[in-house]
Amino acid sequence: MTKIEKLPSGAPLMTYDDVAPKDFEFAFGNEKNIEVISNHIEKHIGPIDQVFHEIISDQVHIDVFWVKPSETLPYNILVTSGMSDRPMTTPEVFQDYFRYAELFLLLPPDWPLDMESLENEDNYWPMRWLKQLARFPHEYDTFFCIEHTVGGGDPPVNFSPNCPFCGFLFFVSPSLPDEFQTLQLETGETIHFYCLIPLYKEEIDLKNNKGLEALLDRLEAAEVSDVIDIHRKNSCPKKKGFFGLW
Repeated sequence: MTKIEKLPSGAPLMTYDDVAPKDFEFAFGNEKNIEVISNHIEKHIGPIDQVFHEIISDQVHIDVFWVKPSETLPYNILVTSGMSDRPMTTPEVFQDYFRYAELFLLLPPDWPLDMESLENEDNYWPMRWLKQLARFPHEYDTFFCIEHTVGGGDPPVNFSPNCPFCGFLFFVSPSLPDEFQTLQLETGETIHFYCLIPLYKEEIDLKNNKGLEALLDRLEAAEVSDVIDIHRKNSCPKKKGFFGLW
């Protein structure tokens, strides 16, 4: 059973350490949803250059669409398709709006995404986490929503040897059009597209202890972009010296 605790910030913390995922359930892609999502991407972002297809799928079939850098959007954009094939298990207060979601992230234009490069975890971790997080709510009967954070771990584990991040913030992307970040379906349901912004452990700790606004203030002051930069500075650096004075 999912444990829900209260963080120092007052926000709830859901943990799944003692929860087993659902038994494997083979899943096929929903062709209609794939078409609707791909049309939405091409209408608001740009042409899809490649689709990273999933071979064997559990719970939901997760593909990742790749939109290459353009003059107007000069970064690689990876977007999931399939997370919204099933509704997430949301609290009753959210059931009318936050049941369906897809995920995306923005990578620098020089990030290697050819198949040979993706055999290296230093290049593959964004793709891996998109797919893992897109499936997670369906494996554990839970949900993701804007402003959620995931990761950290105990002890925290970085995404790859060359990567300083160990968690994500689910947020809106200031770099992509607002029209892209929600998709109204013919059924009346809304798919929300959440941007994954990677975080340092200390940034996750700040949000847990002081709340989202404190974290956003630090990220803004450090000019952190939604385009992933593994070399960016930690907006919440560890204090050094006697009582953190130096």
